[in-house]
Amino acid sequence: MTKLKENLITKYLKETKAELQKVVWPSRKEATNLTLIVLAVTLTMSIAMGIIDFVFAKLVSLIVG
Repeated sequence: MTKLKENLITKYLKETKAELQKVVWPSRKEATNLTLIVLAVTLTMSIAMGIIDFVFAKLVSLIVG
């Protein structure tokens, strides 16, 4: 490895470490609440899409056959 590449890699790693130190990580309670929200929205949208798919399938079957 050339010295330039080593310096670029070292610079990248130092900058990455500095950025990660600025991150404000959520508390366990916040992470749990956000996870539950994501799961609830995913479940709700899955059910809605399933109902829409069922309705369209019935409509197409009425039209086609």
